[in-house]
Amino acid sequence: MAAAVKIREDFSAEALRQLAAKVKDANQARRLLALAAVGEGKSRAEAARLGGMDRQTLRDWVHAFNERGPEGLINAKAPGPKPKLSAEQKGELARAVEAGPDPEKDGVARWRCADLKRLIKDRWDIELGEVSIGRILKELGFSHISPRPRHPKQEEGAIEAFKKTSALAWARR
Repeated sequence: MAAAVKIREDFSAEALRQLAAKVKDANQARRLLALAAVGEGKSRAEAARLGGMDRQTLRDWVHAFNERGPEGLINAKAPGPKPKLSAEQKGELARAVEAGPDPEKDGVARWRCADLKRLIKDRWDIELGEVSIGRILKELGFSHISPRPRHPKQEEGAIEAFKKTSALAWARR
């Protein structure tokens, strides 16, 4: 039979109870109270029952507490799935969005998520939904607001020449 695991001694049972009253995470508080029960001399089985766990789970939390202190009793957030686009691919995508589409090659005058979906599929053979592409663009610092489209054959300065050049009548003198 394995030897019992000692709880670190820099926290008394009373200190663990006070800490449990202050923490925001309910699971962490429950685990702190179970450790306080052990510190007060209750059996491991009874302390585990009070904490809503079995003895082996209590032993695992004692190891986590001994290594990292009270912060070790917080559930670690799951890492989630691996991103489909690497950092280099995201950088290349950002450069492509910044440069804008080539109407001859890409067949569009401005990028939409549907167009970027096709671009990603063609370049890296990765299937992404339009919503996912929107999230990636937001992560890269692009807003969902698109600029006014510009015709590819528009002459430089045509907009400025079209604007009215008369004095503003509403301006105060």
